[in-house]
Amino acid sequence: MASPSAPSAQAERPAPPRNAIDRYFKITERGSTVGTEIRGGLVTFFTMSYIIVLNPLIIGTVQSDGGNGAFLGGGDAPNLAAVAATTALVAGVMSILMGAVANFPLAVAAGLGLNAVVTYSIAFLPGMTWPDAMGIVVLEGLIILVLVLTGFREAVFKAVPIELKTAISVGIGLFIAFIGLVDAGFVRIPASLATPVELGIAGSLGSWPLLVFTVGLLTAIVLMVRKVKGAILIAIATATVLAIIVEAVTKVGASTPDGSNPTGWKLNVPAIPDQIVATPDFSLVGQFSLFGSIEKIGVVAVVLLVFSLLLADFFDTMGTMVAIGGEAGLLDKDGNPPRTKQILIVDSLAAAAGGAGSVSSNTSYIESAAGVGDGARTGLAAITTGVGFLLATFLAPLVDVIPFEAATPALVVVGFLMVMQVSGIDWKNWEVAIPAFLTIILMPFAYSITVGMGAGVISFVVIKLAVGKAKLVHPLMWGAAVLFVAYFLLGPIKTALGI
Repeated sequence: MASPSAPSAQAERPAPPRNAIDRYFKITERGSTVGTEIRGGLVTFFTMSYIIVLNPLIIGTVQSDGGNGAFLGGGDAPNLAAVAATTALVAGVMSILMGAVANFPLAVAAGLGLNAVVTYSIAFLPGMTWPDAMGIVVLEGLIILVLVLTGFREAVFKAVPIELKTAISVGIGLFIAFIGLVDAGFVRIPASLATPVELGIAGSLGSWPLLVFTVGLLTAIVLMVRKVKGAILIAIATATVLAIIVEAVTKVGASTPDGSNPTGWKLNVPAIPDQIVATPDFSLVGQFSLFGSIEKIGVVAVVLLVFSLLLADFFDTMGTMVAIGGEAGLLDKDGNPPRTKQILIVDSLAAAAGGAGSVSSNTSYIESAAGVGDGARTGLAAITTGVGFLLATFLAPLVDVIPFEAATPALVVVGFLMVMQVSGIDWKNWEVAIPAFLTIILMPFAYSITVGMGAGVISFVVIKLAVGKAKLVHPLMWGAAVLFVAYFLLGPIKTALGI
């Protein structure tokens, strides 16, 4: 007679894998099915596919060298279709690699916030070119890879106070939201220069493009509040269709550089495209200069820029993989996901691959939680997401239809999502709250992510020194503070050295 515990033991024994795919990805073992993984991967794709539109708008519309250089790709006009196609290409390849190597339901794409760092804190610097900027991204990715392989990444992770890590994300969120408002013309520099910025046109929202922006923003907000999957992408699509209809009826035309048509569309005049599907343009791949930036701005500045990117890129993945692993029920007793090292290795390679593809550092996406929430538990979901991105490379011409006013509401709501983390800062502890505050406000106010980071690091070290807690400051923070001081004094240093 079987013991009473026998049925229970039999029930707890996992079902055997059904085939090689099931065995490799441990699909049955993790309580999932192939259909569930594919569906979850598609949910993740539609949730994060907005990056195919937003990445070109951030990195593809800004000239290097303080606005005096070329656009990404070397031309004198934006090539958004090429940026979109390559953005999707790198995201597709790296998501597939994440799924195949790490077997984790975590998709990868160009990092929002990171692309803003590359654009406004690196490529926009005087003397810099886009290939120089992307070379710095490749360097940063390779350095992070070394840090992962040596175990040093965890050490740096512990060196930076949690409040500063949080403040960096919050500050980048405000910066992204501000960029969205400015690019849409919802906020702009007044002609009178009486104030730094003002609402719309002379304090009014009296233009059709601004109406489209407002509708797009409200649509995104409502869909997000109602927890509709793909809310950001749906809002962009809705606003774009509305913009096409408005332009067909009103003939607003394009906004002009001389300001003679302030009520016109920014970036693109919306119209039904001649073609929707086209052979993707991957000409941006390989357009990077690994050490060209050193000749332009010097070793110290390059080290600081790499450090700035590293800070922005360094911590998000560790938090993201733990959050996704927790939601999927895949964490061990110490709170670590399976194959942690493989996850971090692929993520590091993605950073370098983003630079090599000229589409900014790629990183793991918290939006993968959407697919996990729909049942995804394995790397097959990430591979499905990657295939979705590869197929999307053929739809890049659609990006040339979207005006700023239809796309930038997404930047505002993404900024909101990043600012939500502000509650993680202990505002009653001034020793960390003040550095966090400086980090947050100086990113949008100085229009520089690096400036915000530098102010936060320096003020943190100075305050700890002033209150007699210098021993509590990690040596890596002392080193970072010295580097940021050198960065802020780079002009006088160059003058003194006759450079």
